Order: sequence, then structure tokens, then C-alpha cells
Amino acid sequence: MNKSKGETVIEQLMAELDPESERYRILATAKRFKSSWVELGEKLLRLQTSGGFRDWGYSTFEEYCSREVRIRKPTAEKLTQAYRFLEREEPELLARPTEIKPLPDYRSIALLRQAQNEELPGGAYGKLRAAVMEEDKGHQAVLRQYREVTAERRSEDRLLGYRNALAAARRLRTVLTGLDDLDASIHGNLDQLIARLAELSADPAEGISPQPSKESPTSRREPGSASR
Repeated sequence: MNKSKGETVIEQLMAELDPESERYRILATAKRFKSSWVELGEKLLRLQTSGGFRDWGYSTFEEYCSREVRIRKPTAEKLTQAYRFLEREEPELLARPTEIKPLPDYRSIALLRQAQNEELPGGAYGKLRAAVMEEDKGHQAVLRQYREVTAERRSEDRLLGYRNALAAARRLRTVLTGLDDLDASIHGNLDQLIARLAELSADPAEGISPQPSKESPTSRREPGSASR
């Protein structure tokens, strides 16, 4: 099997290191990355915390990951954050022998961690956790479920925005009711805006479609008109 450039570089570095050193062990783990992301995530997290990469000539953790372990910054972040999440939220999984049941994809763990910090609709986080931790769904299936849940939340946020705007427009209409020296078109446009916001916010109080306002000749006059 042909080796990737990254694997070749890692092996060249390993050949120059003491097999008992921490630096060698991290590189060996990186070679097994696909099957042992948890081990690599743990080692990278410990290294990031200790700052030991500086002793090896790297100024930043990101530089070490990209140049030596051959993984990009986003991947390193997902690995370390996913491990930290499991350590804090699912410690029993880390204690479970992986040969009995493989651990979830680190990308799915990263999504679960992200979802925990968001205000998802009721029960959505529990279902997402079950998909990752219990149902062994693949990452693409978990990603689709996450996107559906967050789309639902955005829809709810948008609906709340429409309803807040509707309430504000109604308050404005109340304030303007006694101002009969305003152009009648202002009142008419406001009525149309309220009707449209009511439609968007699914509020039956205003009806479904905007209705033209009925102006009385005395309540809303054109500017410059005089009463007789």
C-alpha cells in the first residue's frame, strides 16, 4: 500500500527519536489516527496543556500539529475538544475497551459538544446524544440530524423576531391613533406592515392578509387640509 506524504514524514521523524520518548509516542499514535483518535486526542490535549512542544522547537501548538503530526488546526481542535468532552461528560466510554465497541467518530463528538452549548428545541440534544453514543450512527447521519435540529431552532428564532416586531408595530399604531395631522398613507402603510407581520408570525388576531384601512374624513387628514 502506498504511503501518504504525511505518513512518510512521520516515519522519518520517528527514525530519529528515542522510541521511549513522549515525542515518539505521539507520532506513533498519529500513525494509528484513524483507529485510535481518542488516544491521539488525549496526548495532544496533554501536550497542549503542558506546552512541551516548545521544547521540540515549535513556537505554537498549531505549528507542531501541522508540521510534525501532519494534521490541520481544525482537526487538532476537534480532537482535543472531543476528548475533553468525553472526559467530562462521558467518562464511562473512555473506560470501555474499544475492542468491544468502537468509540464514536471524533467529528460527531465535536458536533455533540457544539450542540450542548446551543439552545436547541426541547429534547433535541438528548436525541442527538443517543444517535452518537447509543445508536452508533455514522457521522454523515449525525451531521444531517444536527442540521435539521439547528434549522428548526433558527425557524423558531425567526418566528419570535416577527412576533416581537408585530407587538412593537401595534404599540406604534396605538401611539399614532390620536395624531390626525399625519399623512393618511403613513397609517395605511403601518396597517399593511402589521397585517404582513401577523401573517409571518402566524398570529390569527390580525387575519391572514393585509386589508386596506378605512379612513374617516375627520380622523386622518392630508397635510394642509383644513376642517370646515
